[in-house]
Amino acid sequence: MIRPVLQVTAAVGALALVPVTTGAMASVETSSYRELDAFMDVYARVKADYVEQVDDKTLIKGAIDGMLASLDPHSSFADGIDYDNLQIQTSGSYGGLGLSVTMEDGAVKVITPTEDTPAWRAGIKSGDFITHLDGKLIYGGTLDEAVTQMRGEPGSKIVVRIVRPGRDKPFDVTLTREIIVQKAVKWEVKDGIGILNINTFSATTAADMRAGIAAIEKQLGGKPKGYVIDLRANGGGLLNQAIEVTDAFLQHGEIVSQRGRDKADIERWYAKADDLARGLPLVVLVDAGTASASEIVAGALQDHHRALVMGERTFGKGSVQSILNMGPRTALRLTTARYYTPSGHSVQEGGITPDIAVPQLSDPDYKTRPVLREADLRRHLLNQDKVDNSVLEEDTKPDPRFAASVDDLKKKGVEDFQLHYALETIARTAPPARMAGGGAPKAGTRR
Repeated sequence: MIRPVLQVTAAVGALALVPVTTGAMASVETSSYRELDAFMDVYARVKADYVEQVDDKTLIKGAIDGMLASLDPHSSFADGIDYDNLQIQTSGSYGGLGLSVTMEDGAVKVITPTEDTPAWRAGIKSGDFITHLDGKLIYGGTLDEAVTQMRGEPGSKIVVRIVRPGRDKPFDVTLTREIIVQKAVKWEVKDGIGILNINTFSATTAADMRAGIAAIEKQLGGKPKGYVIDLRANGGGLLNQAIEVTDAFLQHGEIVSQRGRDKADIERWYAKADDLARGLPLVVLVDAGTASASEIVAGALQDHHRALVMGERTFGKGSVQSILNMGPRTALRLTTARYYTPSGHSVQEGGITPDIAVPQLSDPDYKTRPVLREADLRRHLLNQDKVDNSVLEEDTKPDPRFAASVDDLKKKGVEDFQLHYALETIARTAPPARMAGGGAPKAGTRR
């Protein structure tokens, strides 16, 4: 999630107003100078005695990276290629495979593939490890080096070796790079129900969603039975867009609050627009790839009892990152606050627990494939108020609603069980649809 720099400036100004006694200030300064002296001593020793000559830029960049890496997984310093990669992430357009990845113990681990990209179509999944690119071992390298190798000219091919927990042997996947343009919102109509698939929170997400709602009503000739808001594998994005999307389904009430280091540093956002869905049933689909801005939407709609949240527990990223430009091709990405749902719940570590836990039965690996969440990342921010759901999640008693096998679902033509169950739920709970002019509703069709 990207937080506007102006908000960060205001927060820093607020912190500067906290009174500090002269003695305390002197003590802090003495301690800081002592630590800086130690840093400069090490810096001078490395410059003078390291086995190979090292330039100043390399040493300073390494020191900055180490300082930010000691904070949390989401704070970082970007210059040069790193800065270009950061710009690509925020613009959402690049030549590559469509993967969101992280580094774990020297290995590249998949957070989630982006829908309708080469990686997604090839079946690469959250929790997979990438060990080789074009036959070359990438273990032990940097994450930026791996990302740079995976990106490239559209139409060029790359062989990716995958290690999937639960499988005996690694396997290779040949992918063709494409221009990855994340379409913020996709829509379709099925069985008279509108489906809004929100893939990311970019600058146009709220407008695209409103256009999707209008297109659904136009196709049906009136209101649908309800809406499914699909936030699965949505890694987040812009805070203001998450607020606008939530606001579109609420008539009043708090959407989210943001709290900095100082207890008095709190910002709140409230709903101010009419409900575009006009009170129709809503189901929000989430999974372990639902993170950050998308957790704001799910949490607010859940707290206000406006939507039924369905699927799997979300990623659990409850922190806000600010992007501060530090010069040409240089930026600091710094965690500056935590956000809370309207009920005062922090999703940090614990995520959003769905109202109805629905497994993805159409995925043959769903029982054995491990997933990656915020709590699995090193140095993640701790949440002292996190609710421990481990006992519930480890409950192995069979649920008769979810007893179907992958083969059973294929015979019925069900390719996405979670979406199928969401549609069935709305069909059971929706009031009889009344179309414009009193006519019968048109049959739902796929776009």
